[in-house]
Amino acid sequence: MKPFAFTFLLLWSCGFAGAQTSALNGQVGNIDAQRAAISAERSRLEVGFLTEDAACYKKFAVNSCLEKVNIRRREAMADLRRQEILLNDEERKIKGAQQIRKTEEKSSPEKLQEEADRRTKAAEDYQSRLEREKGKQQERGVAASNEAAAREANTAKLQAHQKKIQARSEQQAGTVEKAKEFDARKAEAQERRAQHEADQLKRVKPPAKPLPLPQ
Repeated sequence: MKPFAFTFLLLWSCGFAGAQTSALNGQVGNIDAQRAAISAERSRLEVGFLTEDAACYKKFAVNSCLEKVNIRRREAMADLRRQEILLNDEERKIKGAQQIRKTEEKSSPEKLQEEADRRTKAAEDYQSRLEREKGKQQERGVAASNEAAAREANTAKLQAHQKKIQARSEQQAGTVEKAKEFDARKAEAQERRAQHEADQLKRVKPPAKPLPLPQ
């Protein structure tokens, strides 16, 4: 079948289906109108029968009069009821036809294409959400990795600073200790020198006394 012919057939079938749907909807509206007319007729007849009932009580043969009114009431109401039953049957048929039409419309090429497009779009949306979530997870992973690297760098920097402070403290302590050691050696050397000088003085003989002058 040529594309133009297929398109024309599809449009014609859609138009025909739309016309059928409109016709069925119109029939339902007509049934509602007839049902309303029957209800109005029932009310009108009931008012008339009540008037006749009241008139019967003014007659001598009340029961006979009431019986005749009731017979005509039952016949009239039964006829209206038969009309309602026919309308109900017709309404059920129309609703059944509408349901069949809806089922056929769901199976039409146009509806099938719409459903396929809807499923395709849903799959694309789902895939897009997966990609976005994957990107967010990667971003969170990179951020966590950068944070861990920053923590390690800060820890290493802190440890290096602490080692530097400790080395400086040890150096200062060594300098003080060396100064004390130097002072101790200096004092010891001074003490030895003083002792040596004292020993030297002890070993030196005192000068001889001068001879007495002749008299």
